[in-house]
Amino acid sequence: MLDGRLRSIEIDRGTYGILRVKAALEIEQGLIVNTKLVKRIMRELGIRGLPGPKRGYKNLANAPTCEDLVQRQFTATRPNELWLTDITEHPTGEGKLYCCVVLDLCSRKVVGWAIDRRCEAVLVLDAINKAGGSRTTSPSTVIHSDHGSQFTSWAFTENVRRLGLLSSMGTVGDCYDNAPMESFWGSMQIELLNRQKWRTKMELGLAIAEYIDHFYNPARRHSSLGYLTPNEFEDIHSNPNQQATLS
Repeated sequence: MLDGRLRSIEIDRGTYGILRVKAALEIEQGLIVNTKLVKRIMRELGIRGLPGPKRGYKNLANAPTCEDLVQRQFTATRPNELWLTDITEHPTGEGKLYCCVVLDLCSRKVVGWAIDRRCEAVLVLDAINKAGGSRTTSPSTVIHSDHGSQFTSWAFTENVRRLGLLSSMGTVGDCYDNAPMESFWGSMQIELLNRQKWRTKMELGLAIAEYIDHFYNPARRHSSLGYLTPNEFEDIHSNPNQQATLS
């Protein structure tokens, strides 16, 4: 009896799966039927619904979330040609503190930075706003980031447009797509973060500010810059007479 009613529903529709057949039996024919029973009978009768859309999650590893304008070609011939940005975190006795940095690839100078107790879009907005407010950019200035939710947020995307920058993003789960930024974090880890245990977030925040503004930009010498500091390199780049003297 149930087999016949079930088959008649399937013949009428030709598309129903187990749950829809069960619902039709209950609503149209007043039969309260166990889902497992419907499944067994449909299997015995060779009845199956049309397949729906495939479910599951896309594997986003090595998939770009927006166009990658850099393609691991980390070269820049002048300041404000290519900026890199990323977020790091470090523990304190009060919990984690987060830091976002915007790095000019040509001079290796930190052109914008921000710290916060939370890792949210406002953190990266503060950093990019500082960079945009202190630098002279052009419509060809690229800012390259990873795929973090802070960088894919509507607020960050709109801010990039407002500042007239070109957004670039590497692939998912690939540290090599922002290698110079990873190198900066590695240096800060060795030269500051891992040298002691930090009791409070304020203590660490002040130390990061001191490191960037009073050591890294004005005093830290880089082999990639001919052992000039970022500030010295930019000063020379902006002064043709000094460039001629060095060459």
